Amino acid sequence: MAISISVVVLLAILTVIFMRNGSLKFSHAAVCVLLGFYMAGTSLAPTIHNGLTATADIVSSLKP
Repeated sequence: MAISISVVVLLAILTVIFMRNGSLKFSHAAVCVLLGFYMAGTSLAPTIHNGLTATADIVSSLKP
């Protein structure tokens, strides 16, 4: 759960930065949000979740 909240916060920060720079319009951000909601309701959602979890586990196990 902490990983998904962190990803959401990171994506929200990036969205705000892109919108302020003018490289991302509000309509584009809205389409991306709607796509995310629709993807969460598909059968592909568990696969995406597992892939993100595995990636987060790999990144957290790296030692600098």
